Amino acid sequence: MSTDITLVLGATGKTGRRVAARLRLRGTPVRAASRSSRTRFDWTDPTGWDAALEGVSTVYLVPPTVPGPVHEFVARAEAAGVRRLVLLSGHGADTWGDSTFGLDMRSAEDAVRGSALEWTVLRPSNFSQDFDEDVFHAPLVAGGLALPAGEVPEPFIDLEDVADVAATVLAEPGRHAGRVYELTGPRALTFAEAVELIARASGLPLTYKQVSLAEYTAALVEQGVSETEAEHVSAMFELMARGVIAGTTDGVATVLGRPPRTFEEYVVRAAAAGAWDR
Repeated sequence: MSTDITLVLGATGKTGRRVAARLRLRGTPVRAASRSSRTRFDWTDPTGWDAALEGVSTVYLVPPTVPGPVHEFVARAEAAGVRRLVLLSGHGADTWGDSTFGLDMRSAEDAVRGSALEWTVLRPSNFSQDFDEDVFHAPLVAGGLALPAGEVPEPFIDLEDVADVAATVLAEPGRHAGRVYELTGPRALTFAEAVELIARASGLPLTYKQVSLAEYTAALVEQGVSETEAEHVSAMFELMARGVIAGTTDGVATVLGRPPRTFEEYVVRAAAAGAWDR
């Protein structure tokens, strides 16, 4: 039985699918797992975890959105003979203080860093692709964004860089043991500046408006987002406003030996692909 398999959790998600593709290209045996993959993995159903872990040496771990389950998963991984864990967390997680944001990621970090396994933690900032693959996409297609973010900038990182870093770390056992990599883009932008760049590249008359946290939370709930999830997203903006995660880092260059992609590079690619066409 092979013990060199890399288990990629969240394999149909934004990072997981990119990481799995890169590993396969390197010739690494990959077991892609998610709720909709051939190898089914559901954080709410531990009965399937042991089958996913069988014969696995390394795990790319995308934590669930609630704190707790990663502790049991790590224990099972140790029992199954897993040797390495690479965890996706969030930029500056140890500076979040009393914020209610990211309790899931901080719980996962505690589980991984407290294990007997070789571990590496990746802490990316908010993804550039949030503007075309996630929460900000639909509002932009409709004409603009209204968010509780003002002049404090965010060092958006390209998901392609996150995946490049993750695949590199996964493919280099020992070299990154016990390391925490803070991953950001090369410069920080305000959301207004980000929307302006998207407008220019796409040729669309997009707008940006700053609203209050209460207004934003209410708008999310009105759009069908659960109140709990809406409050979680709002807590992220409240944390960002403190400025503790606004700085850039050299994490991408440290791992890859090159600078991270710029937001402009991302915008050009996405606009050329018609990401915001109406």
